[in-house]
Amino acid sequence: MVVYSFYIFDRHTECIYKRRWHHRPLSASSKASRPLSEASEIPNGVTGISRPALSAEDDAKLVFGVVFSLRNMVRKMGGDDDNFLSYRTSQYRMHYYETATNIKFVMITDTRSNSMRMALHQIYVNLYVEFVVKNPLSPAEHPGGIGVDNELFEEGLDQFVTRVLL
Repeated sequence: MVVYSFYIFDRHTECIYKRRWHHRPLSASSKASRPLSEASEIPNGVTGISRPALSAEDDAKLVFGVVFSLRNMVRKMGGDDDNFLSYRTSQYRMHYYETATNIKFVMITDTRSNSMRMALHQIYVNLYVEFVVKNPLSPAEHPGGIGVDNELFEEGLDQFVTRVLL
């Protein structure tokens, strides 16, 4: 299993923590099998359009937008009792966990991974609560995008992902 990235969003929709381990693969094989349109041909003979890499802030905004939209759609279709747990595409799987205090944990992995709900819960209970919430030097709120800046949390998360999940 490969973990691509991990995000924490606060109750004000601010990304307070983001971490990338691996980059998500590009779908070069699926694009090659599709017929190319005239718009995708470049005069020098190279086909396809390369997109510029997104900044970390833009990437976090897109991830939150997907989570917010899917969570609202699930609640409208299934009622308040249904929860959005994960979303799978041909390239990655997005796992979601929301706490009672509206802190949102999002992990993006490869498609072969099983549900990461318990792993996200363990990250919340064993790492976030222990090293961020119980830390008197850590702010209770993260206004203006001030994120989680705790070495113990980062080391614990890195060890959890590399040793337990892989």
